[in-house]
Amino acid sequence: MKKNISLNPSYFQFTLFSDYGALRYLFFSLCLLIYMTIISANVVIILAVWLEKSLHQPMYIFICCLCFNSLYGSLGFFPRFLMDLVSDTHFISLPACFTQVYIISTYTGHELTLLTAMAYDRFVAICQPLLYHSKMTLRIVRYLVILSMIYPACIVGICVYLLSFIPFCENKLHRIFCTNWPLVQLSCEDTTMNNITGQAFTVITIFIPMTFVLYTYLRILLVCRRSSSEFKGKALQTCLPHIVTFVNYCISVYCAFALTRLKVDKKNTFAIVVLSLEYLIIPPLNNPLVYGLNLPQIRGVILRSFKFHKVTLP
Repeated sequence: MKKNISLNPSYFQFTLFSDYGALRYLFFSLCLLIYMTIISANVVIILAVWLEKSLHQPMYIFICCLCFNSLYGSLGFFPRFLMDLVSDTHFISLPACFTQVYIISTYTGHELTLLTAMAYDRFVAICQPLLYHSKMTLRIVRYLVILSMIYPACIVGICVYLLSFIPFCENKLHRIFCTNWPLVQLSCEDTTMNNITGQAFTVITIFIPMTFVLYTYLRILLVCRRSSSEFKGKALQTCLPHIVTFVNYCISVYCAFALTRLKVDKKNTFAIVVLSLEYLIIPPLNNPLVYGLNLPQIRGVILRSFKFHKVTLP
């Protein structure tokens, strides 16, 4: 039976932060640099798509939304994390903790639903090219984007709503940020409903979209096998960034799933920190690099923009 510290704690304490002395300012500087890089790289892609009318097409609109989501997820994690790195105390209020759970969880769900929409877009473009312009109109794209946002938001909202009614026996959280399952484990009462909801959330927002994406790329692969070398090259050029992003995010989600659901030794602090940071840092850095460097249309717009500003400078 858990030892009761408080049945209604007004805050949680992150226990993974240690006093590294002057080194904490080095860690702060490195993490701030990563955060600034994430912001800059994603904003560049967003502006490139927003300002260039030739990029107002379904695939690039989804890429733009993916970059917006990276900024959203980073905003829910980095400001608080940077503050904790240089702080002597690491307390977070219940409302702030629940807010962080909601933002980071919806960020995860949005990423996968957007990748699913992008996979459907590539599937129609390659497997049903004659129907592409009728199936992927701007109206349909708008509906897909809205659905990709609302779908995870509603499911995560239910999870956080149930979480807010849990009486907590402890307030020490063995993490560097707030997540749903570690908080549920601090409960004094039976959490069967939360467990069922969490597992349903995992299946609905993670495994079903992943299965659909795998199915679409399998169909694309079968079509490419029967096509010409030129067609294969064009298909690979547009699909490779999506595949790289999808595989990277699958690995990230698996790391997060392993951390929250499997019994990680509480003494293995390094593993917890690495697995926690992986899906919050790698995808937001990876997405703009993959799409900015691999897609010639976006790369061309960015290079022309830099050349223009370079010429106009006195």
